[in-house]
Amino acid sequence: MRVFVLLFNARTENEGIHTIRVGDRNRVLMFEAEDDATRFALMLEAQDFPSPTVEAMDAEEIKEFCESADYDWELIPEGGLALPPETNVEETDWQLETQSQDPSPDLDAIRRKLEGLL
Repeated sequence: MRVFVLLFNARTENEGIHTIRVGDRNRVLMFEAEDDATRFALMLEAQDFPSPTVEAMDAEEIKEFCESADYDWELIPEGGLALPPETNVEETDWQLETQSQDPSPDLDAIRRKLEGLL
């Protein structure tokens, strides 16, 4: 099944998938409809979040990525209203990585998995 996810820095070495924090867990939102994903991306931009790219991907590949990264996932049905959290994290994972001279091996593994999805 094809779903739509939000990527930051798409097709770069510093690509990252958008997650929301639920408790102490990260959750990837998979949208059934591209329009819903685009609407969510626009709401993020309105909150001064970096501009994400909506990308179509296979749902099973995203689920596999989530399992390997120890993330949760949620399928947003077509027409489902997903709202971004009112607050964003202060520093994203990709910002932390660019500040570090020695990137985490876990982040490198996640990046390779994401690159494999494309």
